[in-house]
Amino acid sequence: MKRYLEGPFGALFLKELRQVRHDRRLILSLIVPPLLQILLFGLALDSEVRNLRVGVVDYSRTSASRDVLSSLTENRSFILTGYYADASLVQKALDRNSLDVGVIIEKDFAKNRARGDQARVQVLLNAVNANVATIAQGYISSTIAVWNQQQSGSTLKQAPVAARVALLFNPGLISAWFMVTGTMAILIILNGSIVASTALIKEKESGTVEQLLMTPATSQEVVLAKIAPIFLLLMGMVAIVFVFAKVVFQIPVRGNGLLLTAAFALCALAGIGIGTMLATLSRSAQQTQLLTLFINPPLAVLSGSLTPIEAMPGWLQPITLLNPVRHFVTVARGILLKGAGLDVLWPNLLFLVVFT
Repeated sequence: MKRYLEGPFGALFLKELRQVRHDRRLILSLIVPPLLQILLFGLALDSEVRNLRVGVVDYSRTSASRDVLSSLTENRSFILTGYYADASLVQKALDRNSLDVGVIIEKDFAKNRARGDQARVQVLLNAVNANVATIAQGYISSTIAVWNQQQSGSTLKQAPVAARVALLFNPGLISAWFMVTGTMAILIILNGSIVASTALIKEKESGTVEQLLMTPATSQEVVLAKIAPIFLLLMGMVAIVFVFAKVVFQIPVRGNGLLLTAAFALCALAGIGIGTMLATLSRSAQQTQLLTLFINPPLAVLSGSLTPIEAMPGWLQPITLLNPVRHFVTVARGILLKGAGLDVLWPNLLFLVVFT
């Protein structure tokens, strides 16, 4: 070992070590991105179900109904976001993804309790994420069961209050629907950014960009000519992946197919835009790869594709609004699973248009 260190190998090793030590950009790229990614993964990829947004319709408006609602909202997994005048408003809020849970107290709730009859609470669960819906259903059932045991009528054969749970958008609790729709968004954005940045940085390194700008074509025409083939390639990939997911996982299409196609196109253009930005900021293919590894993982983690955004820390949730993947995931799940239209999804589509 000593012979190697004192010979040519040792001299070359020390030379390379000094060179790496003086390359601050390389050192920062090896330390900062992993630390940030570990932080984001640890905070965002949290499987615990919490901060589920609850909307309430209390037709009874009695102390008995308020008592039941209080026991439900005391669970730290639920956050009471407001009261609604009608059940249809709760349904619309669930369609817009403004609520995760809707609780509806029947008008005769207090009367049934006073007569000794079983009172009913209707619970509407957003079951797009089957895992979250299953856990939330368990929380609600256990909370109602504990409340029943605490009542004076707990010795009766039937429970004083029963919860009727309706699973919306995914009644079969098929977890693949949630994962596949999220994965499609990640694939489009990531592949778009990688392919676009790779193609453009090659032109930049070879110097052909300057040659193209000297042709009669305008700079806009040059850029569009570069982007168009990549866009067509991505849309072909989207078609193949979507058909495969449809056949294998039986993913429904409950909304407008043309609106879904437009959303796919905007998502592909967003990915190409990210790749173009990375190629512009980079001087070499190596820098582009490092930037891609730094930017793409947070885009995937902070999109709500894998875990609910509501489960992330409060300070992190507003940051996800700047993520194009999040907006496409909302649009894709809204069209495919909820049958939502432009009246519900226009804010997300508008962001994708502005971003591209």
